Amino acid sequence: MALVGYARVSSVGQSLEVQETALRDAGCTKIFAEKKSGKGRAGRPALADALDWIREGDTLVITRLDRLARSAGDLHNIIAQVHSKGADFRVLQQGGIDTATSTGKLLLGLLAVIAEFETDIRAERQRDGIEAAKAKGVYKGRPATVDAKAIRAALAAGEGPASVAKRLGIARSTVYRLAGPPDGER
Repeated sequence: MALVGYARVSSVGQSLEVQETALRDAGCTKIFAEKKSGKGRAGRPALADALDWIREGDTLVITRLDRLARSAGDLHNIIAQVHSKGADFRVLQQGGIDTATSTGKLLLGLLAVIAEFETDIRAERQRDGIEAAKAKGVYKGRPATVDAKAIRAALAAGEGPASVAKRLGIARSTVYRLAGPPDGER
């Protein structure tokens, strides 16, 4: 029986050290770690590797539920995959959830729903804040990263849309969208 750890932070600037230390202190002999967003499993190769690695009798260990999944559905799918291999699941914080016990399974379900609710509420508050800022006229949105005038000038000089896109490191559709009619003709 092996304890297999999984650690994740959302961005490159964050450190995995605290999670990895906690997982080692808990007895994890193998730790998979990555710096990826928690939305969906598609872009998290270390999670896929951890799920492939675990065997019957092993336990997948994480520090907190939000390190594994952002939605109750995704969490339940991951846990189902863990259990289908005859392995268990443990969370070090949040009451020390352990799916080897009935209480742990109950607590896992409750906390998963609460975590998803918190994510939804946070997104709602963010949308409300943006709308309020727009109403006050102080919200400017994300700064433009591409100069539409430079795109128009390059196209007017005879450079092709594919060439402009490649040179600027943007999608060709962005070139077409920003090339639109010249200023003042919209």
